[in-house]
Amino acid sequence: MKYDVVIIGAGAAGLMCGIESGKRERSVLILERNETVGKKIRISGGGRCNFTNVYTTPENFISANPNFHKSALARFTPEDFIRIVRRHRIAYHEKKLGQLFCDGASQQIIDMLLKECSAARVDIRVNCFVTSIRKNGQFVLSTSLGDFECKSLVIATGGLSIPKIGATDFGYKVARQFGLRLTETRPGLVPLTLDGDEGRALRELSGVSLDADVRCGRVAFRESMLFTHRGLSGPAILQVSSYWNPGDPIVVEPRTLPRRFVQKWSDLYGAEPINIWQLFPSGTEGYAKAEVTRGGVDTAELSSKTMESRPVPGLYFIGEVVDVTGHLGGFNFQWAWASGFVAGQYV
Repeated sequence: MKYDVVIIGAGAAGLMCGIESGKRERSVLILERNETVGKKIRISGGGRCNFTNVYTTPENFISANPNFHKSALARFTPEDFIRIVRRHRIAYHEKKLGQLFCDGASQQIIDMLLKECSAARVDIRVNCFVTSIRKNGQFVLSTSLGDFECKSLVIATGGLSIPKIGATDFGYKVARQFGLRLTETRPGLVPLTLDGDEGRALRELSGVSLDADVRCGRVAFRESMLFTHRGLSGPAILQVSSYWNPGDPIVVEPRTLPRRFVQKWSDLYGAEPINIWQLFPSGTEGYAKAEVTRGGVDTAELSSKTMESRPVPGLYFIGEVVDVTGHLGGFNFQWAWASGFVAGQYV
């Protein structure tokens, strides 16, 4: 079957791209390997979907090119997405620091996107595995549901984070197949592990949280951190983890001092004052616990205006598969909406 546009991946970015390209009277097919669409949307925000952040700025994102994402974020803003949410009468609230969550379940956001896709006459097929892609003028996809042809092919397959919901390296393989460069990929927004005597001792604090300034290199976040049976987690730790490299120290300045923490501190360090604490994490909990993937398709290979690859006309990359990674708090969804939106104007 022939379509104007085929999108691989029915997550946040892929669905948004489908909606926008369908509105432009393109014939659109979205292929999803899972049995349902939007699995990452469903589990996000504890099942309530932290769907954007009202304070989104380009500085809330990490990329080898700090300017690449500015264009898309300027052309589709948090307010633009909120407008769609309001139109569908989905109740939401601001939790903290500009983070917007559904009052109800995250399924409301998925249902909203599916209604928009239906209105734009977008064809969605689930349980579809793409086995090969070739280009001879048009793109030809061989899949478990047959062959499809298209003029524009959009890769919206996400990264490596949370493999239990179907994350794979498919998008990176497509980029390599067509000669595009990738930046190094690694887990982002991920708990850090602590080994050695100190790590073993601190495991007794599992479940204790404290407010702190947590610093890694030049970046610092003031939020809560949590001791776990493997090391450290909580918002402040997840934020700095995206900047952390093996061997780097993490500097913690506690703002609150829970009693159990004070007792453990005196056991470990005696009468030293609890003002600055330097830790050397041994690693991370990996992609299984990472909320996002750092790195991806090199932005130098893509147009920031259209998300189209420079070397291969008609091939687009959007969302997490691209080397643009947001901070914790709804920013990665905003990148998915924005990159999907802009690609949808040109495919």
